[in-house]
Amino acid sequence: MQRLLTTATIAGLLIATAAAFAITERLKLTKSAVYGTRVSHGLSPTCGCARGRARISFKLRKHDNLTVTVLNGHKDEVALLAERSFPKGPVELTWNGRDDVGNRAPDGSYLVRIHLSGAHQTITLPNRIVLDTTAPQVLTVSRNRDQFSPDGDRQADFVRFTYQLSKPARVILYLGGKRVVGPTYRHPASGNVSWDGKVNGSALRAGLYTLEMGAVDQFGNSTPVANRFRVTVQVRYITIAAHRITVLAGHRLVIGVSTDAKHYAWRLGKLKGHSRSHVLNVRAPTRRGRYTLVVEEQGHLDRAAVFVK
Repeated sequence: MQRLLTTATIAGLLIATAAAFAITERLKLTKSAVYGTRVSHGLSPTCGCARGRARISFKLRKHDNLTVTVLNGHKDEVALLAERSFPKGPVELTWNGRDDVGNRAPDGSYLVRIHLSGAHQTITLPNRIVLDTTAPQVLTVSRNRDQFSPDGDRQADFVRFTYQLSKPARVILYLGGKRVVGPTYRHPASGNVSWDGKVNGSALRAGLYTLEMGAVDQFGNSTPVANRFRVTVQVRYITIAAHRITVLAGHRLVIGVSTDAKHYAWRLGKLKGHSRSHVLNVRAPTRRGRYTLVVEEQGHLDRAAVFVK
């Protein structure tokens, strides 16, 4: 009798286990009432941009009455997005980052919950929505050179700025309020960005220029204009040390020439030539009078009046 009971008990357990397995497998094969979910990664209600709203889209396998709500990190309800009947197919909803009273929800992480009355099912989507209204700040900026010459000779043609931001964001450089670089493709919190001294494809004239660096994060928050980091650089080309020179007829004219070019052309009256030196040493004309000294490289030139006595 004891053996029969033991056998019966084992058989019962095997049958129960098989039934539970079958139910589990059937549940695995049951398709969810909601599919094709797409949820915005984040939003910033204050950015004034396309990311000012989070988009929630999904598809229904059957017509149903839905209650769609936004939950905070504690799973508390923050906003009711929809409470009505939806037909089979796509559902498109948006959240503006505000609660049901109209107040802006605090920065943080949020979830979307869908209750289907007909299917007697409640689904919390795994996609998190990050609400972030903090604008990135430019903390530090340094440059690899104070002066550069965007003349295309591959000698100090650009200036590189190394920066540190308060958060990951894409960097933008402005000149006179107009964007000249960026937003950069990548968005690390620290990195570097270069400027070739050009605006709309044209190199700037020689002079001092003050650039402003700002940034925009992945949620559309931008550095306020007043908080942009300002840095001044000098665009320079070939320059003669003095623009009025007096020399005795037939004597040597010695004058400094500032340039980053490997060589440059010079012209004085009927005399002309090339030089690699930063100190131009040429013989002055033998006839007295006023002459013009011209130095040139890569289409950029400088002039000085030479008085031969």
